[in-house]
Amino acid sequence: MMIHEITALAGKYKSRKRVGRGPGSGIGKRSGRGQKGAGSRSGTSRRFQFEGGQMPYFRRMPKFGFTNANFRQSFWLVNLRQIVASPAFSGGGEVTNASLIEAGLVRDDSRDVKILGDLPEGVESLNVKLDVKVNRVTDPARKLIEDAGGSVHELGTRRDRVRGVDRNSEDRSPKNQTKKAKRRAYQQARADAAARGESYKKS
Repeated sequence: MMIHEITALAGKYKSRKRVGRGPGSGIGKRSGRGQKGAGSRSGTSRRFQFEGGQMPYFRRMPKFGFTNANFRQSFWLVNLRQIVASPAFSGGGEVTNASLIEAGLVRDDSRDVKILGDLPEGVESLNVKLDVKVNRVTDPARKLIEDAGGSVHELGTRRDRVRGVDRNSEDRSPKNQTKKAKRRAYQQARADAAARGESYKKS
């Protein structure tokens, strides 16, 4: 056998099927797209769970349960070990949202900031005085900062401010009545007035 007699195995290389070449091309007159409609046009795509226009399955099924996604709180998390290692806080000083952004420990002010109490391995206490004024500080971080002579002032989140929660006091219970609590108090007042045979007027 000569080298020019060696050929590729039959079927190893398959020629590409070209569309739009007429009914004799083997792919049909309409190139496999059918006649008219959105599917025959270019640039179309069907969204997930599209059922041709009829009511899709996920909308036919009843909804139940609750998700907390709409009320999730997102924080920029900063550990004490990151603050200690940063040249901006090597000698202590004031730690705020703005100073953390300037030091490169926080990307931007799109989220609230929370300080965590992790220190470098083998280190059990802080050796610098930090005056922290951020949205949240965990209890271990607060203890480490205050033991080193620093101070902590939690600004709180928007949710804290709406609920009337003071993060810096011993009593962190909500001080503002919610709509549900107000409605419950109103219903109770009406029931008490009805029991006395009086009509209750909301003041």
